[in-house]
Amino acid sequence: MSQFAEHSSTPEPPQGEQADQTPTAGPAHGERLEPRDKVRQFPTTPGVYLMKDAEDRVIYVGKAVNLRARAGSYFLAAAAEERRTADLVREIADIDYLPAETEVDALLLEARLIKDIQPRYNTELKDDKTFPYLEITTREDFPRVEFTRTPRARGTKLYGPFTSAGQLRETITVLQKIFRFRTCSLDIEEQDEKWRWYRPCLLASINQCTAPCNLRIGKEEYRRDIQKLRMFLDGNRTRLLRELEQEMQEAARNLQFEKAARLRDQLEALKSIELRGEVDTHQQPEVFFIDPKKGLAGLKKILDLPELPRRIEGMDIAHLQGGETVASLVQFIDGLPFKHGYRRYKIRSVDGVDDFASMREVVSRRLRSLQQQGESFPDLLLIDGGKGQLNAALEAMRAIDVTPPMTISLAKREEEIYLPGEAEPRRVSRDSFGLRLLQYVRDEAHRFAQHYHHLLRRKSTFDE
Repeated sequence: MSQFAEHSSTPEPPQGEQADQTPTAGPAHGERLEPRDKVRQFPTTPGVYLMKDAEDRVIYVGKAVNLRARAGSYFLAAAAEERRTADLVREIADIDYLPAETEVDALLLEARLIKDIQPRYNTELKDDKTFPYLEITTREDFPRVEFTRTPRARGTKLYGPFTSAGQLRETITVLQKIFRFRTCSLDIEEQDEKWRWYRPCLLASINQCTAPCNLRIGKEEYRRDIQKLRMFLDGNRTRLLRELEQEMQEAARNLQFEKAARLRDQLEALKSIELRGEVDTHQQPEVFFIDPKKGLAGLKKILDLPELPRRIEGMDIAHLQGGETVASLVQFIDGLPFKHGYRRYKIRSVDGVDDFASMREVVSRRLRSLQQQGESFPDLLLIDGGKGQLNAALEAMRAIDVTPPMTISLAKREEEIYLPGEAEPRRVSRDSFGLRLLQYVRDEAHRFAQHYHHLLRRKSTFDE
């Protein structure tokens, strides 16, 4: 029996739905090439490669965007000397591959094969780290989709294990844009009326989540979306596309044009993945380097907040070529960067270099814009700098007569946190998860401000 429990397993693909997954054979006429020669005949498209020992046992499974290049890298001199791969390379007697339509498909296929075959080196090459999984809860009114290294014993549907935590997180982001599932940790019950007054995060505003937290979608409709996601994860892409097409046509016949449009968008997004197959074209910015939940919990404690700061915005001022001053704004939701909320601003009212005046301008413009559009303010606004920059931001809020959100600044030299009304900064451990989250927001704002050449090419990215 597999070492993974029954509830963890990914179902076998239905008959007739899955493409042939027999590993590609070697050259014609029974000739057997050496593995290093065989990989030169591999295609340059996505897929999964299977390394075998002298007894024809699969000892390692890997995924690739370019099968020929990735599998071929194991037969370079460096791989034979590298500590993590040397033992594997010595045992490779044969190698085959399975093609995949896209990088995303290759990632999912790799996970299914590792679960079924349990190759020895897939575990040993991970340095005994726990594999990541994609977990879907099954006993909630509105199931959530989560990344986890510690799967629950029951009440979930588990996909994996995956070999790359970063690529799994990126793939979840890709799929969320299509299936609009929730990834938050809220305990939502359809019969609890309090959720009708809950404020959804910005994922709802850009149609990346159907906002069950505000009961904008019913339990049954949401579960149908989760079922579609599971069909995709189980490898039933063709069947899913066919069902979506039929459902779209039926909605159009019944004059349900909004539903038909949503299904059309799902179809186009799925086909878009099929055509491009590159996770990088869909992903959010950098994957968070610590557990975001720990970062948010740490911030709540450090800043004495009544609730976790679900939406954080960070601002930075930068002086670029020709003396031009710009400001950047980055947005994090539930501890992770959210690139759709990023903004850059040209500073209009300040001559020369004046960080305080520039900060007053950008804070005024940002909060006025949110106010005029009827949008909520962030739960936490982080200013890059010390006490002077914080006071400049607060002055801007007083000048436009708005009730300020929780606003703090982070001084880079000593990593001190300044809060309104406190004469002395708060100093916390450099290892604090909360401080590390603030540093990440601050550094991301700085990085984003420095990419000025993008502004020169695409003026529309400014908030005019």
